[in-house]
Amino acid sequence: MPLKKLEKNNTSECLWPYILRILKDKPSHAYVLRKEIERRFGFKPGNVTAYLVLYSLRKKGYVGKKKEGRKQVYSITKKGEEILRKSIKFYKERIKILE
Repeated sequence: MPLKKLEKNNTSECLWPYILRILKDKPSHAYVLRKEIERRFGFKPGNVTAYLVLYSLRKKGYVGKKKEGRKQVYSITKKGEEILRKSIKFYKERIKILE
């Protein structure tokens, strides 16, 4: 039971590092992001959740958006790269403490 909560808190309830990590590799559409999260990280975010997180990241300046035909293409900003780097450092420090 505690492990399930830990997994949920660090995956579907904390989606932003996963989104930024994917966007670091290449710009993407929101729908593709959801599929890529499942493929690369092994969990499936809710239909609306990924869009809400993406909107929040954009509003805070971590993600940029441009129109490509009828679709929106999202990309990571310098500010987004910095917060991603800090989040990875945070997780590495937690692992070190727990080992």
